[in-house]
Amino acid sequence: MGRRSNAILRMTTTPARWILLVASILVFLVGIQLFLLTNATERFFAWTIQVPLTAAFLGAAYWSSFVMEYYASRQRIWVHARIAIPAVLIFTGITLIISLIHLDLFHLNEPSIVTRFLTWGWLAVYAVVPPAMIIALFYQVRIPGLDPPRQHRLPTWFRALLVVHALLLLPVGVTLLAAPSLSPHLWPWALTPLTARAVGAWLVGIGIAAVQSVGENDWRRIQPATMSYATFGVLELIALARYPANVNWGSIAAWVFLFFVVTALGAGLYGWWMATKVSRAWEGGTPA
Repeated sequence: MGRRSNAILRMTTTPARWILLVASILVFLVGIQLFLLTNATERFFAWTIQVPLTAAFLGAAYWSSFVMEYYASRQRIWVHARIAIPAVLIFTGITLIISLIHLDLFHLNEPSIVTRFLTWGWLAVYAVVPPAMIIALFYQVRIPGLDPPRQHRLPTWFRALLVVHALLLLPVGVTLLAAPSLSPHLWPWALTPLTARAVGAWLVGIGIAAVQSVGENDWRRIQPATMSYATFGVLELIALARYPANVNWGSIAAWVFLFFVVTALGAGLYGWWMATKVSRAWEGGTPA
């Protein structure tokens, strides 16, 4: 199905595209604070992160989210953009709750105007984005039209790998959110209750995207997620290379984490290649 069928397809609404675009810009900026200014969070972030690898991990996650949200914001057909919505909506909602729980650790009254601005900006973003996204989604699902049929299904091994990832990420993520004191048993480097929950929010978000990708079961539909997965894998490997001393390499958690990062990179690159191939054929209106 190509452009000839666009008249009956459910299109991505302007509010949905704008909220994804704005969200992508915001997460890109946060990624700068965390991935590049890793050792200066006491000045350039909403709270101080003592372990550099934690800041780099979070920064890598934010930049990988930028890739997914920005690319999704450019999709004219809703089914090609919606992979970005559930994970981002749930992640932002959880992060707002985490921020309110640990508000006493935030740089709300720091002498530096820059630090206070970034801190209050963080809270404002997470207070506004979730309800704005819910409103945009409510408007989007009321738009009439059909989704193009699945034409290029994911291979069984790829879906199985995503299920394995979800089975790793979701339980660990939920546990870190609910019981951050258990982080020494689940995570390969030291976390505080706040950073444990911040990591947990990302694990839940990525796990939800993996589950949704299995359900979408079409290369074209999950293209933004494959690009994000590949970016996540590359950046997390760079983070590990920068701060290997922060990792307890004698723990099982370290090797499970490395397995996830490496397989996420491989799956992301392969999926990106396949999705791009299918996308070019789809846009040209010819079979892939």
